[in-house]
Amino acid sequence: MKRWTLNPEYATGDSGRLFADLDAVFALEGEYITQDPLSTVHKVWVGDRYYYVKRYLGAGKHLRRFIGRPRVQAEWENLLHFHAWGIPAATVVGFGMERRGGAFVRGALITQELTDTNDLARMAKNRDPRLQDPRWLRHVLRQIAHATRMMHEQQFTHNDLKWRNILVDSQAYANVFMIDCPGGSFWWGPLLGHRKVKDLACLDKLGKQYLSRNQRLRFYREYSGKQRLDPAAKRQIKAVLGYFEGRE
Repeated sequence: MKRWTLNPEYATGDSGRLFADLDAVFALEGEYITQDPLSTVHKVWVGDRYYYVKRYLGAGKHLRRFIGRPRVQAEWENLLHFHAWGIPAATVVGFGMERRGGAFVRGALITQELTDTNDLARMAKNRDPRLQDPRWLRHVLRQIAHATRMMHEQQFTHNDLKWRNILVDSQAYANVFMIDCPGGSFWWGPLLGHRKVKDLACLDKLGKQYLSRNQRLRFYREYSGKQRLDPAAKRQIKAVLGYFEGRE
């Protein structure tokens, strides 16, 4: 059984024809970008813009072929969650998958390119001068803190909230976008607390190399909404700082 959903805004013209169904999407050719054991990503030019086409031939580890949510489904659902929560993310153009005999066969996700953007990890690697601008950083960190708090308030955690998965554009007051979140999911109880710590620790992994102590503390205050740190906040900060000890 094949299921495919195309955003109505892209259902006419070249995009409507080339993104019409799963067979058409798997026949597309474009610039190879990257791959992992489950998927490949290509960049294609359609109409007057670029799109990223992510095609999955694996559902995930172990029993995900038959039960649970395939990785491609998790990725498109999580991006749609972000939009619903007001978190800027890539526009979802089309998504769907094919099952045969109940087993996952293949799936795809199409997103529109976020033009003139760069991820924070690449900016750090290239020593982008904007990372030395306190006003630019404060504006960007405030947006990241808000997005992270919004996710966590929904009992959702990203699970790979690293600088490489955060894009910023070239505006003077840069806009922040979240990308690549196939591992995000909802949690409850103590597991939610642990996963929140992991998200914050992933952000701080490069943060501690490129941000001052005051900038990191200001980020946490923006995230937590607490100007004065109570005992619970201090425990969470301690857990974040110690999260990767012995793991690297």
